[in-house]
Amino acid sequence: MTSPWAPLRQPVFRVLWVAVLAGNVGTWMQTVGAQWLVVHERDAATWVSLVQTVTMLPVLLLALPSGALADRFDRRRLLLTTQVALFAVASALTVLTAADLMPPPLLLVFTFLLGVGQALTLPAWQAVIPEVVSRDELPSASALGAVNTNLARSAGPAVAGLLVAHVGSAAVFGLNALSFAVFAVALGWWRRPAQVPDSHPEHLGSALRAGGRYVRYSPTVRLLLLRVVLFVLPGSVVWGLLPLVAHQELGMGASGYGILLAALGIGAIAGALLMPRIRELLSPDQLIVAAGIVYGGALVVVALVPDRFAVTAVLVAAGLAWMALVSRMNATLQLFLPNWVRARGFGIYQVVFAGGQALGAFAWGQVTSLFSLKVAYLAAAVVMLAGTATVVWWPVREVDGTDRSPAIYWAEPHLMLEPHLGEGPVLVTAVYQVDEANADAFRAAMEQLRGSRQRTGATRWGLFRDGEDPAKFVEIYQVPTWAEHLRQHEGRLTQRDESVEERAVALARGPAEVTHLLPADYQH
Repeated sequence: MTSPWAPLRQPVFRVLWVAVLAGNVGTWMQTVGAQWLVVHERDAATWVSLVQTVTMLPVLLLALPSGALADRFDRRRLLLTTQVALFAVASALTVLTAADLMPPPLLLVFTFLLGVGQALTLPAWQAVIPEVVSRDELPSASALGAVNTNLARSAGPAVAGLLVAHVGSAAVFGLNALSFAVFAVALGWWRRPAQVPDSHPEHLGSALRAGGRYVRYSPTVRLLLLRVVLFVLPGSVVWGLLPLVAHQELGMGASGYGILLAALGIGAIAGALLMPRIRELLSPDQLIVAAGIVYGGALVVVALVPDRFAVTAVLVAAGLAWMALVSRMNATLQLFLPNWVRARGFGIYQVVFAGGQALGAFAWGQVTSLFSLKVAYLAAAVVMLAGTATVVWWPVREVDGTDRSPAIYWAEPHLMLEPHLGEGPVLVTAVYQVDEANADAFRAAMEQLRGSRQRTGATRWGLFRDGEDPAKFVEIYQVPTWAEHLRQHEGRLTQRDESVEERAVALARGPAEVTHLLPADYQH
């Protein structure tokens, strides 16, 4: 069993992890400072939920383009540039707040800009982690990411609550600016190994389409995203409306709100420490059920038991459940996604995660405005438990043994016509000779191969049988451009794809005869 602390033995991961911790502490301090700045406004429920919404909205809008940028450009430089820009925005927010020139609408604008920076940061950082730890350490690294977030969630709000109460929100915003500077310094220190340049770099538009196509044709990724939505959408009621629980239901000030957030963080940290044991004891589906029941039960207690000690205690359990499920889904995605599309995959993950939080925060805020805080929490508990029950129909499988390392096994194409990289569409045909005894098994194997073709570039795919020669099966698939097909040859395929193709070929009389068809009006 890998130690939960093993990735911290890697110097680069350790330094970056500490720097990200500083950034996360600053971000949580920023959230507390911004929410408390509007908690006394008229219609506070709407303003508080809007702070959460505009924080997450940029991730919803920009995470996928950010992932495409991180897959195309140097991830270290992208992260460094982003932190410098965030430092400038946070510094301006600090100065204006100190000068008492920060009305709620302007606060939302600055919060949105900081969210844009986070949208640029998250996919790139998630894609960097597998570069600095081994595959065996990835689950522990993911759990440490949760520890990082929840240490920040524990320390940031508590410190922010004290600062808001005694100094004001400007001090909180200033420390957030400093946290971006710390991350920038750490990135400047890291010397990322030289990367092999992409011989056929993608344009942003084609990169976005390729990322979307990969997720569309990957049932495993789609299922992980669904499980995240079903948990985060009702779970976001805590993050969106906890200030109102502290202020209206429990009569607690800014410091008390910090204590409640710290309880969530403590539970999450405990969960991260227990993750290796949890992974041994519980399958993914069992974990989904356990986390849903614990979190849903905590929501019921928050709604029905207006006692500070009871609410604090169940928030510890809720934090553990939140961390356990989100960390498991995150680690599974990191293990499954191949490197060429990892940042884009995490960009889509962040869109789903942030979208669930933003939509949930806004929806539960509106339920509170129309009915009451108690109704919002009880409704969220019902949605949480209902979503948990769907594991019967949509279970999650283990992917730890799936080999996602690159495999370059296709023969290099030799054409009499040399197409331009942007030429297309390109039609690829593969002719197989298959004995009748193997025909059914071959068709089943080719259906598995279909997913590989479509995830890596094919926009259309079909398998046909020759009416005159029943032993002849013809696979036909279309890719948008010649460059896109070359990317299939040069690094998009994985060891798993190779094993799937080998099973199909083993059922034929030999390797397929492959041809590449270009548009008829192509001029050499």
